This record gives sequence, C-alpha cells and structure tokens, in this order.
Amino acid sequence: MKIRLANAPVSWGIFEFAGLEPPCPWAQVLDEIAETGYVGTELGPYGYLPTDPVQLKSELDRRGLKLLSAFVPVNLVDRGAHETGLESALQVGRLLAALEAPMLVLADNNGSVPELVSQAGRRRGTYLQDWKSLAEGVELVRRRVADELGLTTVFHHHCAGHVETPEETEALLERSQVQLCLDTGHWHYAGGDSVECLKRWGSRVGYLHLKDCHPGIAQKCREQKLDYFAAVKAGLFCPLGEGEVDFPGLLAELARQGYDGWAVVEQDVLVEEREAPGRFARQNREYLQSIGLVKE
Repeated sequence: MKIRLANAPVSWGIFEFAGLEPPCPWAQVLDEIAETGYVGTELGPYGYLPTDPVQLKSELDRRGLKLLSAFVPVNLVDRGAHETGLESALQVGRLLAALEAPMLVLADNNGSVPELVSQAGRRRGTYLQDWKSLAEGVELVRRRVADELGLTTVFHHHCAGHVETPEETEALLERSQVQLCLDTGHWHYAGGDSVECLKRWGSRVGYLHLKDCHPGIAQKCREQKLDYFAAVKAGLFCPLGEGEVDFPGLLAELARQGYDGWAVVEQDVLVEEREAPGRFARQNREYLQSIGLVKE
C-alpha cells in the first residue's frame, strides 16, 4: 500500500459555496500546506488559485506541491442544466490536465436547496424519488472528461446536497460507473461508518478525503437543528483523531485492499483565527504519522 498525503484550501475555510469569501490569500494557503509537510493540494474554487497554467505550475513547483484535483459542484438533478454543468467541469478540467492532475472531483451543487441545508446530518434514506437525471448527469461528465482530457472523475457525496446519506451514495453508485471520493467526515455526519463503506465499496473508492466528525458536537447540532453551515462553524469537523472516525481501522482496511493513491486531509472550518488552519494542518499530519500513515 502506498498513500501520498495532501491538504486542500478548504482546510483554510476556502469553500466553493456562493457568498463565502476566502478568508486568506492563496499564497498563504500554499505556503502553509507545504510548510506543514504535505506534498499535494487541490485547486479550491476555480479562480482562487491562479488559472494560468504556467503561473500555477511555477507556484506549486517552488513549494514542492503536486496539483491533484478540483472539487466541481454542478446541478445534476435538472437535466436542462447538464450541458452548463459539463462546460464548468471541462473548464476546470482543462487546467487540471495542463498540470497533469489525475482527477476531477464531481459533486452535486450542495448548499443550493434550503431544505437540504437545514436538514444536513439529520436525514436518513433518500430525498430524491427519481435518480435517472442525476445519474445521467454524472455519466455525461465522467465520459466527456475522460474522453477529452484523460482525467478520472470521482464523485463526492456531501452533506447539504442530494447525495448526502449512505443510501443516496449507494443509489448513485448502483446507477453509474463513476468512482467514489470517500469523505470520511461527511460519511459519518450523514449516518454512516467509513470503514464499513470501504468494506462494501472499496473497489469503487478512487480517492480519499480524510476528515473527522466530533460525535458530541454532531449530537448537539442535530438536537439544536443547526443547518450545515452553522454546524461547520460550531466545529463539527474536528482535528483528526478527536472524533468518531476510526482512522486506524480505516488504514488497516486500506492496507488489506492494497489502496494505492492519494489521501487529502480536509478539515472544513469557518474560524476567525487566521493561525488556526495551519496549526490544525500540522496537528493532523502528526496524528496520521502516529498511526503509521505517514512514513518519515
């Protein structure tokens, strides 16, 4: 088993959601990702990092970072929006391909349906009745991104979206050929267990987002019926090893399956303390080293 470790702008509070302004400049984020020992990163919202491939490559190279992917949320439920979503994916994908990134992380346009935002972490089962349009949209993007750009598309289940719960993720996987980006924190807040997910869907897991979920904070968020953004601000996604995700068990299952790929540490935060993300990044890497994921 060989796992390479990266971090991502979202750990610094850089989100793709509309209306959330980046709290810090991109150069600071890249500096701190490199300074805390990671060797890869994601793109963040398109336009946050430089979109000129020559400039971006230069900035990444001098920090010793590899660009891996980008999180691309599009409207997949509305068939009439599929072509617009595809163009967004191809635009981002062209930049990824120019820098030889291996994959594109596709997602539903999470956070766009108020009912799903308000019920995040409390829903079970499936919200959608008809999965045909969503699955067709995923397959359209997957095929075109592969054919035109040579990138692998992985799908990111996500709280506050149409594909949040384990049941919803499985409904999509059963109706498509897309690989899964397993986000351990989102999987747990949605009611699942990430080790069990690996045992069932390991052959479809092509990418990992390592995130923890604090059970006490999660319980309070559910009891107080906090929406998704309020839950994140409350510290739902805690430093690795402080929550309910069984990372040693996850590592053992990954080893059993011979996983060979990237793992991206993500601690989604909405904090005002500018030093906190870098401190968390270092702490998270040290925790992964303590359980044997990081080899010095």
